[in-house]
Amino acid sequence: MTPGARVAAAIEILHDMSEGLAAEQALTRWARRSRFAGSKDRAAIRDHIFDVLRCQRTAAHYGGGTSPRSLMIGMLHQQGVDLETLFTGDGHAPVPLAPTEGDFPLAPTERGVVWNLPDWLLPEFEESLGEGAEAAALASQSRAPVHLRVNTAQTDRAAAAAELASEGIETQNNPLCDTALTVLEGARKIRNSNAFLEGRVELQDAASQAVTALLPKAGRVLDYCAGGGGKALALAADAQTDVFAHDIDPRRMADLPARAGRAGARITQVATSDLTAAGPFDTVLCDAPCSGSGAWRRAAEGKWTLTPARLSELTTIQDDILDAAADLVTPKGVLAFATCSVLRSENEDRVAAFLARHAGWKCTLQHRFEISDAGDGFFTAHLMRN
Repeated sequence: MTPGARVAAAIEILHDMSEGLAAEQALTRWARRSRFAGSKDRAAIRDHIFDVLRCQRTAAHYGGGTSPRSLMIGMLHQQGVDLETLFTGDGHAPVPLAPTEGDFPLAPTERGVVWNLPDWLLPEFEESLGEGAEAAALASQSRAPVHLRVNTAQTDRAAAAAELASEGIETQNNPLCDTALTVLEGARKIRNSNAFLEGRVELQDAASQAVTALLPKAGRVLDYCAGGGGKALALAADAQTDVFAHDIDPRRMADLPARAGRAGARITQVATSDLTAAGPFDTVLCDAPCSGSGAWRRAAEGKWTLTPARLSELTTIQDDILDAAADLVTPKGVLAFATCSVLRSENEDRVAAFLARHAGWKCTLQHRFEISDAGDGFFTAHLMRN
């Protein structure tokens, strides 16, 4: 596909999204009806879609509207692309720009447009992050770095980096965690690399790894909201840790047995009905459902679909999870709470609310990881009985 044809495809996908399809659904539907597209074409088109989602308001500002074509024009203009080379009308490229489409406004000054956030979220960001609110909003507009977790049960960070380099994947040590590598070059080669296929490395954000690294390293540990099982796998790399994984929707853990097999990890999956019998646990980690605001670089659609009602619903879910998980912790054990959110209402406020509901508990650790090149925005807290 030509660069212009890729832009036309992105406009087509954005149109499907405007009719109610989620980004991943729209991308999948387009790929199924476009078998001619190669892997590089699909990757480039995907990049276009997520570039628009990360900067939707500035794209609309420069493009003069919210239509799929306008958003693509605005996004490409913001990136400094020569639009006339793409909008040619030749082959499958979009038709040339109309005179009005090439008349771009000055840079935006409205805070919601510059920050690329819905207006209702601006006070939430400011209250949660203070002077760091703008930096966090701007950081969320860039593409997320790719991080790997080294499986220390099989190798060490230096050896993993050397093996990856031999397969054309350049990395550097990440400062957030001693198991983390930041990928500098060759990210698209990772899933076919021997290091990945044989379980010596896993794709996992460095801040997520750091949250796991703060947990006690021995005893019986339950990953209460396991999802795909990234944190459970990280915990299982320690031979002294007996790891259990649970999710309210077991389908989310469907890939965990295969991943654990590659990594040589032993993880026991526990159904909701069996949790009490399987417990108690020395550590229970609750990586709770959240807005994902610390990881909107990776899932930018979330900041446009989040509503005040959904945020309120999420905080209730987080409270319910902590209340249920507290009963599974041994008397001297740790109840660990984590989110990939930067919002106070999902983080510090939930810890305070838990302590208000549960006399005899205290917070022994509380830490934020800001959105940066080193990792996503994360929050974690450790709770223990007095």
